[in-house]
Amino acid sequence: MSLLDPLIFQIDRALRAVFAPAPTVRPMPGEELPEAEMDAAARRHAAALMRVNHVGEICAQALYAGQAFGAHDDRVRVALEQAAWEETEHLNWTERRIAELGGRKSLLTPLWYAGAWLIGAAAGRAGDPVSLGFLAETERQVEAHLDGHLGRLPEADARSRAVVEQMKADEIAHAETAARLGAVELPQPAKLAMKLAAKAMTTVAYRV
Repeated sequence: MSLLDPLIFQIDRALRAVFAPAPTVRPMPGEELPEAEMDAAARRHAAALMRVNHVGEICAQALYAGQAFGAHDDRVRVALEQAAWEETEHLNWTERRIAELGGRKSLLTPLWYAGAWLIGAAAGRAGDPVSLGFLAETERQVEAHLDGHLGRLPEADARSRAVVEQMKADEIAHAETAARLGAVELPQPAKLAMKLAAKAMTTVAYRV
């Protein structure tokens, strides 16, 4: 195998995540539900929240790709690849929901991916227990973030709510898998830094 092959694979993966339609095996949650009657402001708000969720899934793809790139244990690499696949499904669902609401994806998507990949690669190089700890903490924070969105989405928007609920269930499962594989607890300063970075991302992605 050429030394360039892993790099080419990562570039291909990034291009697919950022520019290609995301695949899915599972149907989009809530697709059988009727579209809610919402005014223009409510639809814009729901679309912006789903754009934030889409950016979160782009970052998850990049994080897992970077972590898998630096993983030492094949079990860890496989777990990261499985989590990445489920996050790809989340990309599909959020993309579709944004389109249904008449919104658009973030204009900064390539930058989100690049930044998250570098963070993931750094976590991977720190060793599998730390990388898994980073994964577990990321998923716990995402779970809390999705809970917040369930409180902010228009009450009538059952289709968006169904997507967010299933995403939340998947994130919980990813955190449990990381813990089972030997994740270490991250120090509080690291957790705080992750929260601050996530807050900056969600604030910008809501608007741009």
